[in-house]
This record gives sequence, structure tokens and C-alpha cells, in this order.
Amino acid sequence: MSCNKPATTYAEQIQILKTRGLAIPDEKRALHCLTHHNYYRLSAYRFAFTVAGNPDEFQAGTTFDDLWNVYHFDRTLRQFITEALKRVEISVRSRWAYVLAYAHGPQAYENATVFGDTRRHKEAIEHLDVELDRSKEDFVAHYRKKYGMQRPPIWAACEAMSFGLLSRFYENIKRDSDKKQIANTYSLSIHNLKSLLEHCSYIRNLCAHHSRLWNRRFTITVQLPQSTPASIIPNLNPAEGRRIYNTIVLLIHMLSVIEPASNWASRFTTHLLTSDQRLLPHMGFPADWNDRPLWKQLAASK
Repeated sequence: MSCNKPATTYAEQIQILKTRGLAIPDEKRALHCLTHHNYYRLSAYRFAFTVAGNPDEFQAGTTFDDLWNVYHFDRTLRQFITEALKRVEISVRSRWAYVLAYAHGPQAYENATVFGDTRRHKEAIEHLDVELDRSKEDFVAHYRKKYGMQRPPIWAACEAMSFGLLSRFYENIKRDSDKKQIANTYSLSIHNLKSLLEHCSYIRNLCAHHSRLWNRRFTITVQLPQSTPASIIPNLNPAEGRRIYNTIVLLIHMLSVIEPASNWASRFTTHLLTSDQRLLPHMGFPADWNDRPLWKQLAASK
């Protein structure tokens, strides 16, 4: 079935926004923004400013700058989240490689007996081979040329892994003792770390494709810790399990373990406090978020 909606010019798009009640004092600037940022993409940010029950009618007094500012807020949000996810990915794959190498040898990841499901292990190895062949890293060619190894040892192979593949390798480890040793690094249970890795891989893909995070309802959610680490439990918001708020709290915890001297959480808190506070409920922030221990501590440290 084809779409019968006709394409519209940038000028027509501006008129559509104006007929819906959006004030556009500087049409030249709005035209420039629409030229470089898809109208359909930008319109997805309108929901903080529309009349309840009518997503095509803006609240009185809403301007194009309001819409543009939430779009920019989300872009900065993705940059923050991407920065944190990179650090989590590097840390977890480093711990994964170390624990398995120490327990099962330098080629542990090739050994199907280390993993629970042989079919899933075979699929993971096939995916890893693709990533190794595609990798531009010098170490891949080095091990193949100098040692005649199709696959390098685990501490090198992990550097070619995607976040998603790392998540699948971790989940499929057979021995709980191996998984627990990795999870204990972050004061998380096996199941919490497994869930967080799967969730973070999903979020990483959203960021890589410049997808909206601000008010998105996630399809792959994260299992929230129930008891440990005790310091973050009071800051979670179980009522908003599909929003990004809980992801942010967990990333703050992870970075506090991985890089205690990092100023990521402080910079992110500044981003929140200097932004339009109407945006935060759409992210799953509870009404009393800045009175909760984590955020009070971060605000006090500024």
C-alpha cells in the first residue's frame, strides 16, 4: 500500500506549524532549521507543548524556539548517554575477557563448553568472525600474520566486539561463578547486569541512529535492582520502567565504579538543571527527583 500524503515544501511545512498554533517570529531561521532537520523528525518533539488530547494543536504561546530547544536538549542527551555507554562497554568487555581468560584460557570464548547454549555460542562466534574480518585494527592482522591465528586471544578479540555481541556472550556463560565475578565488579546481580547490558546495547543503537531518547517509551527495558547496590535503590523510579530516567541512574552508578573521578554525572546534572524543567517528566523523572539522595549529592558537589 502506498502513501497518499503529498510531499510539502519547507514553506508549506512552516504554514502547517503556524495553523496548529505554533508562533514562528523568525521564519527565515525556521526555514533554515527545517532545511537541515527533517520536519517529521522535528515534529516528534512537540508533545511537551500540545493541548491534552490533541497532538496537532500547540498550547497558546508556544514558539518555534520551544520546539527547537527540546530537539537540541535531546541531541545533547544522546551525546551524554553515548559517552557513558562507551565507558560501560569498555569496562565490561575488559572484565569479561579477564575473568574468562583466567578461568578458561586465552581462547576461552572459542570453547563451547564454557557456554550454556551451543547453538547460540556458534552464532556468536560467527558474528565475531564477521566483526574481526571487518575490523581495521592492526592487532587482527598482527595475530593472523605472526601467529597464524584466525582469532586472537580473548583480551584482543573483545576489542572487536559490538556491545550487542558482548551482551550475548555474557548471558550465555555457563558457570554462574564466572558471571557473578563479573557482575560483582559493579555490585550488581547476574540478572541485573545481564538485563543492563541488553538494555544498553539497545540504547546504544538508538543513539547511533540519532533516534529520539527524550520521551521515548523503550521496548527493551532494564530490570531494576531490588537490594544492591543499596545506594541507588531510593533514586530509582519503578513507576516509569519504560523511560530513560532509570537508565540514567544506573549509568551514574556504573561510572562511579568504572571512573570514580569522572565529572560526567556532574556535567549531566548541570544539563538537567539548566534545561526546561517541563521536559523532565517525559523522561520518567519523578516529581521529587532533585530531593532524592543521588541528585542532592550531585547538586551539592557542584
